[in-house]
Amino acid sequence: MKESTLVKAPRAAAPPPHELQAFGMVVDMPIALAEAARREGADNLNQLLADTISLRDLYRKHHWQASGPNFYQLHLLFDKHYREQDELVDAIAERIMQLGGVSVAMAADVAEITLIPRPPKGRERTTEQLARLLHAHEVVLEEARAMGRYADRHGDVGTGDLIVSSIVRKNETQVWFVAEHRTAAPAEVE
Repeated sequence: MKESTLVKAPRAAAPPPHELQAFGMVVDMPIALAEAARREGADNLNQLLADTISLRDLYRKHHWQASGPNFYQLHLLFDKHYREQDELVDAIAERIMQLGGVSVAMAADVAEITLIPRPPKGRERTTEQLARLLHAHEVVLEEARAMGRYADRHGDVGTGDLIVSSIVRKNETQVWFVAEHRTAAPAEVE
């Protein structure tokens, strides 16, 4: 057997941080919106982004940890909602960048600012999973509506459109599907 002539280089240390733009600051972006409106919009959207990431991750956790007689239905539903929330995460992050801001991206940073309560590490009963998801949706929807009103007052129709056309509509639909799993079937009509 031939010996390798390759020499493994020692693992390099991570480079020192060099930020091009500080979190919370906006750069000039010629989109016909005042800097103050862009900065406040980016700040608002970062809160919404952190909470949407948290909601998305709740769906993934509950997808993996679903149980009971409706396991298969919930497993598939939670996976579908996870993917839909992931699309919203991308849209929100890109809108923050369009406003000239910096989108929150790392789990530790998200955990610092999210308003959605952290779930236990262990597995919960289905009723608790559903209640936790519905509460998280309510947090996101309350924020989205307030942020949509702010965007409208400041002429930020791009953010307003994203909030109404994507975030509110998708979250309301998901609430409907999740809420229907927590109710008993209506009595048959004779």
